[in-house]
Amino acid sequence: MSCEHGGNRVPKEYAPLFAAAGTVLATHRGLDLGALEVARHFGRRLGVTPFTATTTRLVVDLNRSPGNKNVFSAYTRSLSPAQRAKALAAHYWPYRNAVEEAVAGAIRAREPVLHVSAHSFTPVLRGEVRNCDVGFLYDPNRRGEVQLVEAWVSALRAEAPALTLRRNYPYRGVSDALVTHLRRRYAARGYVGIELEVNQKHVGRDGWRALIEALGATLVAAVERG
Repeated sequence: MSCEHGGNRVPKEYAPLFAAAGTVLATHRGLDLGALEVARHFGRRLGVTPFTATTTRLVVDLNRSPGNKNVFSAYTRSLSPAQRAKALAAHYWPYRNAVEEAVAGAIRAREPVLHVSAHSFTPVLRGEVRNCDVGFLYDPNRRGEVQLVEAWVSALRAEAPALTLRRNYPYRGVSDALVTHLRRRYAARGYVGIELEVNQKHVGRDGWRALIEALGATLVAAVERG
């Protein structure tokens, strides 16, 4: 269980870069609203401690490969190569390495690994209304991921039939992400990685708590089926 975009904290050494950020930090650009709450709830339901990050993704994006052009945002792209390396060393690699070591340790112990990475998405992007309440991102060529998603979607549809559920939406499940990186390294040895995307229009509104409860209960049901 992980949450790469759980907060919008700006470390003090980068505060000058965000002096003109205004309200951006409080939007979907600064964090995945509600995702941290989802990850923590899943952790309690499954009896695990999720890996979570609360530094804003606008400093360095933990869900992108280090060479991805978007790993640094418009606010931090002006950093020198040495400053970028320092930011990666302080905020990126400790998190990424901790998650990967947990996966690798379980694989070495011959334990199956289910990794759910909790995210959320803005309801409207560049004028497009996203017709989805909950999205499940996965690799359709990986049988274990297909089976888990099918079981989870089936259970959630029965639990909350009014929700619009979509697979590999609003993003592709094989796009650059922490889950994608881990899948490439460990899928052949038992790793199953899913990114969960929840529409931010639900966050903090009536029914939000019920939605989190439904997601957690149906994840447990899907795991038990598997």
